[in-house]
Amino acid sequence: MAAGLRGCGVELDDKGFVLTGQGVAGQPQSAVLSLETSLPRVFAIGDVRSSSIKRVAAAVGEGAAVVAQIHSALSALSASHQPRGSRVAGSAD
Repeated sequence: MAAGLRGCGVELDDKGFVLTGQGVAGQPQSAVLSLETSLPRVFAIGDVRSSSIKRVAAAVGEGAAVVAQIHSALSALSASHQPRGSRVAGSAD
């Protein structure tokens, strides 16, 4: 299904679908979000995802869910790159 992704670093199952979440090898399982691929902060939803229900309604639901996961990943990235002692703009003293 997503065979065009071969060679880009995203892990695929034996049928060519993108592995996400707990199916991803090589990352600590606690660090992998359910729609995250083997590439950190790269997500897959819908028909290209391994073990997904191949229905439009399921893809729409995954699309809504991935927004929260992207925000979570970006927040974690931002927190890990913030220098010590720095403040977020607009934060109170």
